[in-house]
Amino acid sequence: MSPKQQRGEETADRLLDAALQVYAESGEQGVTVGALTKTSGVSLGSLYHHFGSVDGLMNALLLRWLGRLLAEMAASVERSRTARTGIRSLVRAYLKFIKENPDGARLLHSSYADRLGMAQARQLRDAQEARLSPMTDWMQRHVDSGEVAPLPMPLIEGLVLGPVVATARRWLAGFDDVDLDQAARVLPERIWRSLVP
Repeated sequence: MSPKQQRGEETADRLLDAALQVYAESGEQGVTVGALTKTSGVSLGSLYHHFGSVDGLMNALLLRWLGRLLAEMAASVERSRTARTGIRSLVRAYLKFIKENPDGARLLHSSYADRLGMAQARQLRDAQEARLSPMTDWMQRHVDSGEVAPLPMPLIEGLVLGPVVATARRWLAGFDDVDLDQAARVLPERIWRSLVP
């Protein structure tokens, strides 16, 4: 990588880091050109050069955090030999990620992410295909072996992630009736039972 390319990547990273900081401190409405350039120390021209717009920057930030979450989830199932241990590991990895990365997790579970997801679902899925395929393939092997109920993959995804996402959203919203450690102990087995043939 040339020094110019390296500087370009560093600038893009500074902008992405600044965008998350501004989003965490001020919410979606606070993510303005002025706030981003002030927090990052990067010029307006550089922001537009790297991302095209504030929306382009926020989309890239969302993809960055989605990629990180999916990487953690994929790694959790790759280390598992059975469907049961894989589901347990995946649920725990998701909840651990939320607890360790609350700012990124708030973005991933935000109304902004929901709007983008509804508008660009196929593009988002295609952009993350390399991370999604191993998890889908892993699950399909366990469906084929009879270890997991023969349901359509979107329903399996809903059974596994639905309770986890709902719990994460509640915790991220600041409700004090949600304990992620307790959820990590209780949810994996309950979710597994929903998948048993």
